[in-house]
Amino acid sequence: MTITLRSAVESDRPLLFALYASTREEEMQRVPWTEAQKQAFLEMQFNGQTEGYRSTHPQGSHEMICTGERAVGRLYTDRYPDKLHIPDITIAPEFRNAGIGSEILVRILEEADRNRQRVTIYVEDFNPSMRLFERLGFRTASVDGFLVLLERPQGGVSA
Repeated sequence: MTITLRSAVESDRPLLFALYASTREEEMQRVPWTEAQKQAFLEMQFNGQTEGYRSTHPQGSHEMICTGERAVGRLYTDRYPDKLHIPDITIAPEFRNAGIGSEILVRILEEADRNRQRVTIYVEDFNPSMRLFERLGFRTASVDGFLVLLERPQGGVSA
């Protein structure tokens, strides 16, 4: 399976929304809202996240993760002189646990190693991908409620 990245374009918006919504499925199952209310909420949150990423990471890149010609995920990255920050990486549910996210993260870590950068990402403490990040050498840098800032030191050496 060949995994590639390409720039996200406006026609990706429906898939980007579906990817975002997939990260909120469990939460949406617990709220006593109608489907229309859930949809409206998710659209509002998705639009807010999209604008938030644009404003907080104006130099960041937004790419689609593809297997063959099919987009199966999204990747936001922001590069600084001393670090590579990942605002978001999401793989479509039907493609999770197939090694796609791992491969993309390994590529990011290799790039950071070449550039002598640390890598950071925020993850909710209940996110199952936390184990993947730990296996790749990320460690907790800070905690704010359920939001954990993970950091992989430059070169993968423990701080």
